[in-house]
Amino acid sequence: MADTLTTESYISHHLTNLTCGHVGVDEGAGIYKSFWTCDPYLVDKMGFWAFHVDSLFWSVFLGAIFIATFMFGKPKSPNKAPSGMQNFVEMCIEFVDDNVQSLFGATKNTLIAPLALTVFVWILLMNLMDLVPVDFLPELAKSAGIEYFKVVPTTDPNITLGMAFSVFILTIYYSITVKGLVPFIKELTLHPFGKWLIPFNFILEMVNFIAKPISLGLRLFGNLYAGEMIFILIALMLFFNSIYIGLLGIGLHLVWALFHILIVALQAFIFMALTIAYLAMAHETEEH
Repeated sequence: MADTLTTESYISHHLTNLTCGHVGVDEGAGIYKSFWTCDPYLVDKMGFWAFHVDSLFWSVFLGAIFIATFMFGKPKSPNKAPSGMQNFVEMCIEFVDDNVQSLFGATKNTLIAPLALTVFVWILLMNLMDLVPVDFLPELAKSAGIEYFKVVPTTDPNITLGMAFSVFILTIYYSITVKGLVPFIKELTLHPFGKWLIPFNFILEMVNFIAKPISLGLRLFGNLYAGEMIFILIALMLFFNSIYIGLLGIGLHLVWALFHILIVALQAFIFMALTIAYLAMAHETEEH
């Protein structure tokens, strides 16, 4: 391999986010300087107010692509033959609607289908970034003076857990508004062992309740992070001074990319399906 490149530095470079945050520096003599910076060497001093700019950029950018695509693909005239884009949009809508009807049941809520569609397509687009060659966009960013630039938002747990806890907040909201505050509290305290073991019931139910968003976010993060790591390890084979290892790396990259397409789509579907299921549970009314 090249003298200036090590396996550790290569992997670390591809798994490090472009982080910007607020830094306070004590310059002595009672002088305290506070400023915002994206200096990678000051990440440890940024504290809570630090943002993964690359993850935020790509998630917002891909969200804008999703909105533009579905706005462009909406039916324009009933007298015109549908375009390919319109057929694609209608296929996505019908697919999500079928899942909402089967998982959510007959309960009426106009938010669920649009939310499920947004979750599915947005996560699918973010996951598809994993199929872009690992060195392509980071090297372009490096040529522009940006040292670190991750391009797969779903390999950032802040993104996946943020989406999962958004679903969690909606679940609590609908549990209270649909069932009522008292029935919701009863769900957390009277199951599974009745009123004589309320503290034990509450602990069990809270663990189960909080585990849902954590597992939802970490499942998506873990699968995409592992896939990205395998792409990085395969890309390392191209730096060996052997044409055979390089050709093997290209072959493995193509094979893994084809297999990874299944993982990319499956993880988007699982996140959407669990989102619908959790919100359906929040709408279930049950007498205790």
